[in-house]
Parts: sequence; structure tokens; C-alpha cells
Amino acid sequence: MIYLLEDDESIRELVCYSLNKTGTKAVGFETPSSFWKAISAELPELILLDIMLPEEDGLAVLTKLRLAQLTAKIPVIMLTAKSNEFDKVKALDCGADDYLTKPFGVMELIARVKAVMRRSQTPAQDTEDTVYQAGGLTVSVAAHTVTADGVKITLTFKEFELLCFLFAHRGAVLNRDQILREIWSYEFDGENRTVDVHIRTLRQKLGKYADVIETVRGVGYKIEGTPEK
Repeated sequence: MIYLLEDDESIRELVCYSLNKTGTKAVGFETPSSFWKAISAELPELILLDIMLPEEDGLAVLTKLRLAQLTAKIPVIMLTAKSNEFDKVKALDCGADDYLTKPFGVMELIARVKAVMRRSQTPAQDTEDTVYQAGGLTVSVAAHTVTADGVKITLTFKEFELLCFLFAHRGAVLNRDQILREIWSYEFDGENRTVDVHIRTLRQKLGKYADVIETVRGVGYKIEGTPEK
């Protein structure tokens, strides 16, 4: 089951019709209130979410989805007319799994949906009780927290995923394409600087532990050392 929250009736009908024709059941909602009512009754496998909506915008809806335990891991693809990279990164930082800019082709939409659903069904490398440590820096996957010398560090959804991905492959050099495919899905068309920007802001937030993330010139990034779990 796929839920589509889109206030444009023509787009809503086209997307639902196209997905239903492929054998994937899709239900459309015009307003966030009707969407939330459906969520409380039945959870979908994936959500297609517009940004410009009545009642509350899509980013606010996405944030609520990611904060609620029952919906935190449901894949979300954003559908919006906004096309600049800043808006894409903002949506992805809030927890979106992928991003499609209007107007989009039906075949591309279906391909993206299949890719995100396939990726979401792939077993995660981290277990729920995984805890990574590097000196006084502690990352708890289950609690979704990062602390430095006991002080909590607030990260965006994607910053946390990025840090966990680096820790999960501790000692290995990860290039930008690998990081883009894993954290932003392999279909994401962002430029390589998206990774660099996130690494830079992540280091700023880690403070004195910024050097935990090493730059391997001309290749990518890594966290050195033997995994501590």
C-alpha cells in the first residue's frame, strides 16, 4: 500500500492510476488531516509527499512522520515543484528517502518507487542495539542519539545516517558516490558537493571530535580504527 498526499487532483489521480496499473495499490489524500486519519487506521509501505499543501506543509508532515516511532522508518519520496538543490537537501535532511521534481514522468516515478521500496527492504547493516564509540564520542543506533563527553549533539536525520554509515564501515574509505547511493539513494541526482557540505556541517557539530572523520584526498572519507560496539 502506498499513500500519496497531494492537493493537486490531476496529479493525485494520475499517480494513483499509474501505480495501481502496475499492481501496486495506491491511495491519494488531498489534505494532511485526511492523511493522518488514514495513517492512524493503517500504515503504508511507502509515502509520496508533496511539499506545498494546505493545513501544513510537507516538510512539517515529514518531520512528524520521522519523530513518531510507528512511522519513523516508512520510506518517503517528496514530490514538489521546487527544484533547486537547497530545497532538495532540506527535504532529505528532514528524512526523505528520495526527491522528484514536478513535472515528472510516470515511468521515472514508478522506477523511483520500486528502487526506494527495494532499498528499504534490504537488511540494515546496523542492529538496533549497535553503539559506536570513538574516544568520548558515542553513537547509539537504538536511541538515535550522539553524545560527546556525555553532552548530546543534535544532528539532522541525514547527518545521523551519514555518521552511522561511516562507523559501520570503520577503517574503509568511502567515496562520494558510495555515500550518495547509500544515504540519498543511488537515483538521487545531487552533485558531489552535497556530501562535502554534510561532512562539513557534521564536523562542526562534532566539535573537538571533528577529526574522527578523516578526508582521504581524491577519494572520499573514512573513520579510522577498529570498530567498538
